Formats: sequence, structure tokens, C-alpha cells
Amino acid sequence: MQTTTTPRTLSSGTLTGTSAVNRQNEKIGKIEELMLDLNSGRVAYAVLSFGGIFGIGDKLFAIPWEMIEVDTTNHQVVIDISKDKLKNAPGFDKNNWPDTANPAWLTEVYDYYGYPPYWIR
Repeated sequence: MQTTTTPRTLSSGTLTGTSAVNRQNEKIGKIEELMLDLNSGRVAYAVLSFGGIFGIGDKLFAIPWEMIEVDTTNHQVVIDISKDKLKNAPGFDKNNWPDTANPAWLTEVYDYYGYPPYWIR
């Protein structure tokens, strides 16, 4: 009999709009989307919005799923990244999403954060 109250699965819609904090408990944005790899069925990355004021001028960042810890108690996600590292991360504009048909862009993202791409493990 399982006694944990932590869910083993969540709908992607549950995480959309969820606040994101870093390990220092600083608010670093919110989860906008979860992007799925159609070939493997895995979450390829989460899209984090960061910066701007009241959603204007936000920059979007692809965050490897392995960096994200879902905190169901506080209804947020925790991402192991400093604000400075995030400010310098490769990002994109909400009106100009990257072409992910070529894995080079996503490989660069994973390299920036120091994670091996999930598709080569």
C-alpha cells in the first residue's frame, strides 16, 4: 500500500502558469509550456518566461526537464539555476520560437546548462 501524497503523474496543463523559483527561493518566472518530443514521448524541455514587467518584454528560455523539481506542497517548480546564469542563457522571443526540427539548437541549450541531451543517453 502506497502512503505518499506526492503524485506520480500530472497533466501538462497543471504546470502551465506555475511559478518558478531557484534554490535560493528567488522567483525566476513561470512555466509557459512543456514541449514534447514526438519521437520518444518525453518532455524535451519546459519553456520558462523570465524578465519583463507584467508579461511585457518577457524572454523565453528552454529549460531541460532534468533541471526541474516539481514542488507540489508549495505549488511551484524549483529550478537549479542562478538569476545571473539565466540572464545569459540562450533564449527566444515569444513571437519567434526556435526550429526544433534540427537538434543543434536544443543541443546548445543542454550544453549551456551542463546536461547531456536526453536523446543521446
